[in-house]
Amino acid sequence: MAKKWYPVIDILTCQECGSCVAKCTHGVYDKSKAPVPVVVNPDNCIDHCHGCGNLCPIGAIAYVGDDTGWIAPALQNQPQAKEECCCCGSTSKGKKEIKIEYLYLDLKTCDRCVGTDAVLDEVVEALRPALELAGYQLSYRKQEVYTVEIAASYRFLSSPTILVNGQDIFDTITESDCGCCGDIAGVQVDCRVFEHDGKTYEVPTGEMLADAILKAIYHPNVCTCGEYQLPENLKRFFAGKEKKAASSCCCGTSNCC
Repeated sequence: MAKKWYPVIDILTCQECGSCVAKCTHGVYDKSKAPVPVVVNPDNCIDHCHGCGNLCPIGAIAYVGDDTGWIAPALQNQPQAKEECCCCGSTSKGKKEIKIEYLYLDLKTCDRCVGTDAVLDEVVEALRPALELAGYQLSYRKQEVYTVEIAASYRFLSSPTILVNGQDIFDTITESDCGCCGDIAGVQVDCRVFEHDGKTYEVPTGEMLADAILKAIYHPNVCTCGEYQLPENLKRFFAGKEKKAASSCCCGTSNCC
């Protein structure tokens, strides 16, 4: 039996067909986000169940805790594909596709994540008509990074992060102490700040985001991928959050696990 078992979606290959969301009857996926597969209740997943993974037409689902040697049917008897660079996103050759993704630690209490989320929504909707007029297919999704495994799947380095076709739209990462995320984890946590024209912003302006997104589309950075390592800052956050959850679980309330 696995200590932890739940699906992890490879968002760079997922075609958002909705088969996994439709298959699961245990509330693991957020039905309101269908056909986009968003895992909201990982603890509801049945230990060693490969149901959704067996249905995935491209083999974009793996499982935390899987020690069975299972291989997705879509990947069986297939020639080994060349490993895709993490910065290249899922844009197919010859197609004008843009995938914008918003990665964050918290959208309930963190002022930076909540504020950036609101600005990004406005920017995406403002840019969408012009990009579609230029022949691009634009998709936009959000992902809470609530486990180490999800962080690794995105090569997540700092919260919040905005990706265009798998590539961070900002060249550098600057952080400062975030009291909101510190309260969530019970430890000191640094979150991202944004620098522009000599000024530092905890929440970026619309102009900053629009400019960075367009640059990422028309002038993508050269890939500098190396081996991914979870930053110590995020290790503290996840460990502190898990410790707080474990301690509150023994409180004797009706919600105790």
